Amino acid sequence: MSTTTQILAGTPWKQGVKDAIPLLGGYIPVAISFGLISVQSGFSVLETILISAFIYAGASQFLFVAMAASGAPLWLVVIMTLLINARHIVYGPNLSPYLNHDKKWLPLMHGLTDQIFALAHARLPQLPDQARIGWYTGAAVLAWLSWVAGTALGAIAGDELTQRWPLINDILPFALPALFFVLIVPRCNNRLWTLTIALSAVASVILKMLGYPNVAIPLAAMSGAVLFYALKNRRILGGQ
Repeated sequence: MSTTTQILAGTPWKQGVKDAIPLLGGYIPVAISFGLISVQSGFSVLETILISAFIYAGASQFLFVAMAASGAPLWLVVIMTLLINARHIVYGPNLSPYLNHDKKWLPLMHGLTDQIFALAHARLPQLPDQARIGWYTGAAVLAWLSWVAGTALGAIAGDELTQRWPLINDILPFALPALFFVLIVPRCNNRLWTLTIALSAVASVILKMLGYPNVAIPLAAMSGAVLFYALKNRRILGGQ
């Protein structure tokens, strides 16, 4: 029985939860790290958990806490947080064709993250229309709950965890890059995507080594996008 048939026969949100379980390996360690850093920066446990529950923006939360703790004006904190999350302007329109038949998807966009986008963009086209909103709900809610739970754990017991197992301090920074790596590798199933991802990775490393860490990722992403469409158009034109 195919996965699509199983989803139609069962409950779509359960399949969404199942598909999102691998994300927890990256979400929870980074959330623990955020909870710990937030409390150390002067936020209470409750405030830290609310930040994760309502802002739910990964890197933006670390920036928010750092800027607020340093005394930066609120308007600057808000602007910088919005700028970092500007990528969602691209994410939303790419997913809306698969979900916009059901208006319940609008509030569910609060659960849209980089990892959920990557997972949904690959998975939603494979699903029947009636199963998509349920699948997305299951995946997004599980990811959100794991982030909030990890934050709570870090805020409440983060100091004790790092004192008892000092190695955690060395492991946590690698959790999110490892998660992205796991999401990217399955895309290397043809020459076009393999070359694109390889160029982006090499470009980002070179730019960082040259002393441009702040622009390494966006410029590398742009170079990869340019190569992708250049090779794709060349293949299309070559086939005519």
